[in-house]
Amino acid sequence: MIKTFFVVCIIFAFVLPLSAQQTFRPELRGTHGMVASGRHYSVAAGMRILELGGNAVDAGVATVFASSVVEVSHFGFGGEVPILIYDAKTKKVIGISGQGTAPQGLKPEYFQKMTDEQRANAHFKNASGVELPMDDIGLGKIPGNGPLAATLPAVMDSLALALENYGTMSLEQVMQPAIELADGFPFVDGLLHYWEQNRKACEKYPDTMATYFPGGKTPEVGEIFRQPNLARTFRAIVAAERAEFRRSHDRRKAIEAGRDAFYKGDIARHIAEADQKAGGVITYEDLAHYHGRLEEPTTTTYHGYPIYKEGFWDQGPVLLMTLNILEGFDLPDMGFDSTEYIHTVTEAIKLAYDDRDAYFGDPLFNKIPARGLLSKDYAAERRALIDKHHAALTHRGGDPWKYENASAPQGSASNPAGGNPEEAKYFPHSQGIPNPAYVSGDTTCVNAVDKDGNLFSATPSSGWILGGAFIAGDTGVPLSNRAQVFSLDGKSPNSLQAGKRPRTTLTPTIVLRPDSSGGTTSFKPYFAISTPGGDSQDQQVLNVLLAFLDFKMPIQAAIEAPRINTDAPFASFDAHQDSPGELTVEGRIAPGVVDALRAKGHKVTVLPPYGMYSGITALGVDPKFGTLFGGSDVRRDRYAMGW
Repeated sequence: MIKTFFVVCIIFAFVLPLSAQQTFRPELRGTHGMVASGRHYSVAAGMRILELGGNAVDAGVATVFASSVVEVSHFGFGGEVPILIYDAKTKKVIGISGQGTAPQGLKPEYFQKMTDEQRANAHFKNASGVELPMDDIGLGKIPGNGPLAATLPAVMDSLALALENYGTMSLEQVMQPAIELADGFPFVDGLLHYWEQNRKACEKYPDTMATYFPGGKTPEVGEIFRQPNLARTFRAIVAAERAEFRRSHDRRKAIEAGRDAFYKGDIARHIAEADQKAGGVITYEDLAHYHGRLEEPTTTTYHGYPIYKEGFWDQGPVLLMTLNILEGFDLPDMGFDSTEYIHTVTEAIKLAYDDRDAYFGDPLFNKIPARGLLSKDYAAERRALIDKHHAALTHRGGDPWKYENASAPQGSASNPAGGNPEEAKYFPHSQGIPNPAYVSGDTTCVNAVDKDGNLFSATPSSGWILGGAFIAGDTGVPLSNRAQVFSLDGKSPNSLQAGKRPRTTLTPTIVLRPDSSGGTTSFKPYFAISTPGGDSQDQQVLNVLLAFLDFKMPIQAAIEAPRINTDAPFASFDAHQDSPGELTVEGRIAPGVVDALRAKGHKVTVLPPYGMYSGITALGVDPKFGTLFGGSDVRRDRYAMGW
């Protein structure tokens, strides 16, 4: 009888309309504000700020600060945090780069391939005369951890820019929850695995061991875990802000003073000294001259919905390009998670990522065919390459310069320097030898919305314990790991250069909606969405966007719906290797669909039912009632709260 009941339930679940599917978590509803992140401590920090009268930006900033304390398996204060904000007053979306640059002393020749004999005789020194770590030299790739893996810390700058321009509160107010957490929080089982897994890699850094393994021991679940050095750093920032506000009574100047305490005071000196002592190349001058940017985001429309991403220094535009390609298909007619649907979406992703790998890089250092890449006509050309019967097993970068409405630089495929157009293209490739013991880093995400329709979307990352965090001396600050994303090929738009941003995988998203209630079409805030997941971030967000926008699932159902992911693109980490044809699907995809995909040439790996390593949250404004809604992933630690 019980067995029959479960069979009936399973059948019933499959015949229910998609919009009626039950979920493991309820969809959140509210009227005042909502916050979502990867740890309940950080969500509580953001909620505390909302309850004190802060807006979504205040709450989002507070949540990121708190996350840098309690999510150090995924993100630390010395990392980076790209941010997108929808400002309800100006009705505009703004990007904050939040990505640190390469130090002036970080040079490609340190890492370019050497023989064992050459490495034995190499003696590279930093500005302090300290030899660089030979474990990281001449391997043909940039290391994934340690003092040479660091770009300049961007978190403090990025959060200060957000707060002073679009928030309402002081640094002291939004940092107070993080300070209290740095003073001590109960260690959780979600951190224990990472501590045990990465202890050996941390042992070569004494300050890391003193910070994360006090007394040489792994903290126990429930034990109060303290980070006194980080707390002292936070308090120094707040003290500088408070002192400036007493002088000027100017909130913006005070926030800038707090920010400068990190980049231009003793904190910066101690960070630089610790990095140099360990064989790194960050100098005090690097930190003192670092400034992030407020930028125009990139955007496209998908069936009338404006979608916003960061610029081409970020992988985010790859989502826009994928949506442009898919806009020419009737996805609902194919059926959600049908063979035709999964094949089409996968092939569109591969085409967009091939152009990511060929053309994306910091626009301050490269001419990027941005208009061409986002052109609907270019998307139509790319769409025509999709063979509905066969999976593509090669990389197919296109020529967006034809659609740029500007002269292509000499040497591009549209303007070859007297040679073959194919020879003029940059062809991405792997670098070095893949490390079988490589531990991929991780990321978290923060989203917030308030009653006025302000949206905050951020993807904080780096400075993680994974693979061995490097804590910068007595500051308590774990340094970034993002330099590994650079290419060592000088022809690449993502090549390593001093002062340049690596093409990061961190990719917040904001979606607006069309509104014709006043007789003319305008655009109103809809939702913010982001996820961890490295190169797969935009693929995972795409899964949810299509389920939500095309198949009209409620947001929680869209987040929990079965996911797909291709590993065909060149990876941003380790040896930058690719896996042509590789397609991963969750086990709820029908076996017949999996067989049909394999028949088309996809190399399909089937995960457990909720096995995709992702963790999406999304929060927004209900178009009909103006109330707030939100959802959070069940696949890993994700939390959302609102009222």
